[in-house]
Amino acid sequence: MPEETNSIDYVMEKASGPHFSGLRLDGLLSSPPSSSTASPSHRSASASDSNAPKQPFVIGVSGGTASGKTTVCDMIIQQLHDHRVVLVNQDSFYRGLTAEESKRVHEYNFDHPDAFDTEQLLDCVQKMRSGHSYQVPIYDFKSHRRCSDSFRQVNASDVIILEGILVFHDQRVRNLMNMKIFVDTDADVRLARRIRRDTVERGRDINSVLEQYAKFVKPAFDDFVLPSKKYADLIIPRGGDNHVAIDLIVQHIHTKLGQHDLCKIYPNVYVIQSTFQIRGMHTLIRDNEISKHDFVFYSDRLIRLVVEHGLGHLPFTEKQVVTPTGSVYTGVDFCKKLCGVSIVRSGESMENALRACCKGIKIGKLLIHRDGDNGKQLIYEKLPKDISERHVLLLDPVLATGNSANQAIELLIQKGVPESHIIFLNLISAPEGIHCVCKRFPTLKIVTSEIDVALNEEFRVIPGMGEFGDRYFGTDD
Repeated sequence: MPEETNSIDYVMEKASGPHFSGLRLDGLLSSPPSSSTASPSHRSASASDSNAPKQPFVIGVSGGTASGKTTVCDMIIQQLHDHRVVLVNQDSFYRGLTAEESKRVHEYNFDHPDAFDTEQLLDCVQKMRSGHSYQVPIYDFKSHRRCSDSFRQVNASDVIILEGILVFHDQRVRNLMNMKIFVDTDADVRLARRIRRDTVERGRDINSVLEQYAKFVKPAFDDFVLPSKKYADLIIPRGGDNHVAIDLIVQHIHTKLGQHDLCKIYPNVYVIQSTFQIRGMHTLIRDNEISKHDFVFYSDRLIRLVVEHGLGHLPFTEKQVVTPTGSVYTGVDFCKKLCGVSIVRSGESMENALRACCKGIKIGKLLIHRDGDNGKQLIYEKLPKDISERHVLLLDPVLATGNSANQAIELLIQKGVPESHIIFLNLISAPEGIHCVCKRFPTLKIVTSEIDVALNEEFRVIPGMGEFGDRYFGTDD
C-alpha cells in the first residue's frame, strides 16, 4: 500500500503539460460535421492528425488613413511578447500599376477596394490560419509596383494581425477574423499625420498629398472605410494613446489563446482552467492500472470542481448582511430555483458532489437506451414537478456522440425548461459531441474539464477513460 501511495503522489507532483488532451482536428473548425457521427475513416484521420498546429487567433485592425492603426498593432505585439505574433499589412497587397496607369498615377484611387488584390490577401490569411507560411509581396510606394524578385516570408504564428484601411470591406476576409478593431481618430489629426508620412517616407510633395486626400482619400473614407466601422467588435478612440483599451484587448487575447479552438467557435462551451493538480488527477483516472478506490476518489475531486464551476454560471442577486463586527457586507445570494438531472447510470456518479455543494437540492433521473448509440429511446424519467421553474444542471461525466445528451435536453425543453437555463456538466468531451449539442442548442452551456481528441470506430472517446460507469461502480469485471 505505501508503494502505491508514493506512486500516486509522484504522478500528482510530476504531472504537467498542455491544458487540453486533444488538439485541433483538421477541418474541424472550418467545416463541422453535419451529423453527430462521423465515418470510421474520418475519425481515424482525425485521430492521426492530433499533432496538427493549433489555429491562430486572427485580429483585424481597420480605420482611416494615418489613424494610428500601426501604432495600435505595435503596442499589441509588444504586450504579447510571450507569443508568436505576425503583422500582415493590407498595403502589401496593392495591385501593381500598369504602364498606362503609371502615366496617370495622380488620377489613380489607391483608397478604393479595387486597388487591392483581395483574392491574394484572402489566400494569405487562409493558409496562415491553417499553419502554413506565406510569401507576402513587397510593394514599392515610389514606383507603385511590387518588387518582383523579393518577398517577405511570414511563418505560422499564434496571433495574426491583419491591418489596413479596408480589411473589413470584404465579408470573406471578415469571416476569418476572431476579433475586429476599428481605430477612430479625428480627421484633422489623420490628415496631419498623412502629410508627414507621405512626404517623409514615400517621397511625395505636399501639394500632391493634399490633392490626393481631397480627391480620393476622404471620399473613399466616407464611402468604404467609415461604413465598415459597424463590423468592429471594438472601437478605439485616440488610437495608440488609448492605453486602457489596448490593455483590455491584450487581456482578452491572452484569454482566447488559452482556450480550446471549440471554445472560440461555441462561446457556450467552458473548460475549467487547468492546474497541475487537475492534469494530475486526469492522468490518474485515465490510467488503466489504477485501483477502483483511487479512481472513485480522484473522479469525485474532479467532479466537485466541475460542479463548482457550473454553479458559477447561475444567476445571482445582490444581498447585504451584517457581520459579527456590526459592519455591512455586500455580497450575492445563491440561485434558489435549482435542480440536478442525472443521465443514468454514469451521471449518478456526479450526484454526491452536487449534493455536497447544494444543500437539499432536488435531483431527477433520465434513463436513455443506447442501443447502437443512437440515443433515441427514453426508458425512464423522474423529474421534479416544478422543473420548468428551475435552472437545471444536467449530469453525465462523458460527452461522446451527443445523441443521448440531445434527447435529454430535448425532454427538458418539452417539460418547459428554457434552453438557456440548462447547464450540461461532464468530465471529458469529444469534439463530435460538442458540435452535435451546441449546433442544436446554442444557448445551453457546457462545462467540462478536458476536451479529448475524437471518437473511434466504436464511438468511444479517445484517449478517453473507458466505461466510466463500470469503473466508478465496480462493474467492469
